[in-house]
Amino acid sequence: MMGRQAVPERLFYDFCLDDHVPENHMLRQIDRFLDFDDIRRKMAPFYCSIGRPSIDPELMIRMLIVGYCFAIRSERRLCEEVHLNLAYRWFCRLGLEGKVPDHSTFSLNRNGRFRESDILRHLFECTVQCCLDEELVGGDSFAVDASLIQADANKQRSLPGNEWHIDEISADAPQAVKEYLATLDDAAFGAASEKQPKFVSPSDPAAQWTGALRGPAFFAYATNYLIDTDNAVIVDVEATRAIRQAEVGAARTMIERTMDRFGLYPESLAGDTAYGTADMLGWLVYEHGIEPHIPVFDKSKRDDGTFSREDFKFDAHEDRYICPGGKDLKRYRTAGRLAKAKPPKDGLYRYRARKGDCDGCALKMQCCPKEPLRKVLRSVHEGARDMARDIAKTEAYETSRKNRKKVEMLFAHLKRILKLGRLRLRGPRGAQDEFLLAATAQNLRKLAKLATGPPPAAQPA
Repeated sequence: MMGRQAVPERLFYDFCLDDHVPENHMLRQIDRFLDFDDIRRKMAPFYCSIGRPSIDPELMIRMLIVGYCFAIRSERRLCEEVHLNLAYRWFCRLGLEGKVPDHSTFSLNRNGRFRESDILRHLFECTVQCCLDEELVGGDSFAVDASLIQADANKQRSLPGNEWHIDEISADAPQAVKEYLATLDDAAFGAASEKQPKFVSPSDPAAQWTGALRGPAFFAYATNYLIDTDNAVIVDVEATRAIRQAEVGAARTMIERTMDRFGLYPESLAGDTAYGTADMLGWLVYEHGIEPHIPVFDKSKRDDGTFSREDFKFDAHEDRYICPGGKDLKRYRTAGRLAKAKPPKDGLYRYRARKGDCDGCALKMQCCPKEPLRKVLRSVHEGARDMARDIAKTEAYETSRKNRKKVEMLFAHLKRILKLGRLRLRGPRGAQDEFLLAATAQNLRKLAKLATGPPPAAQPA
């Protein structure tokens, strides 16, 4: 006989919310690593001591963690999901009857107290500290990389770069435009490059028009990750324009900030060729003593059949190059000039041969067929570049190259699992907020998977 579900007619229920959240649920594993006492102390100065009580900032932050951990991109939908899902209610300390705040509350707090207190950066750094406490961070080997994230900007509503004028921006411009103006001198944004972009989005001028992915061009920001290669823990994250100069500058910022905040001084740094510039390698080696496990960015190779710089042997003791014909190329040939010399403004030393040596040389057509004498340029950071070349021949370099792929795996996880392929917020601060929350979610998921930690505490019904 076919059964029929009868509606229970009980007037009172004995219901414990904690009993209905599985012990192995991700939110249970994450919850044991969150301590909001410090966050409350940090945010207390940004609330008035009188008036009506505000919505609990802990509730909003917990809801944002749920949204980014479970790829709920819309805050309106996030409020609906938290209202319906028992595990989400348990994690957000709402119980069965707690009221879910309106989605507009997030925008108000994000543009106000959250950014003024930089609480999202503090939340991210709390997860890094948890990873340190759980010994998931070795601190010896780091890797750095950047990935493009599509901005919330429409190509059809963009303007050519030469038609966009800063002095025409009105005083009542949107928040993203005001943030763009505020970052014109920032090395990660306006000051990263003086080159005029091909197109500009009036709704988000800081977003970079780029075709770096060799497909259709689009507006984008770059999220930069600095990770510890032991367990792929993200130790720092930074938002920048989607250009190489800004990404390399972000790597320096993240390394120094990690040293300052957590006392982590890596022995080596792995990265791709974009980080192999002379200035970057010199900064790593000479200023911080970090081994660069990075391919050297080198354009000295000639493709016209003549000798390249690598065909010349450098004698460091005599400070000279020796050409394939056995002649010397020197910076100065007059005694005493070297002692008075100043570092070149472009960072390149110039080593020149004698004209008489080149005129009578049998290899002149292979060396400098169109010039009276041969000149070789050498970077002031060439010692660091040579060190990077030597490291590239070791087994440790091969290991670090494999470990560097962990950064790319994090970016794949970011886009495919957490669904952060396109930004929802606009402006440099909006991009930074999203990248910080996404990195926080990835570190929390890592803690839930790998860390032992204290046992999950039961919550009251």
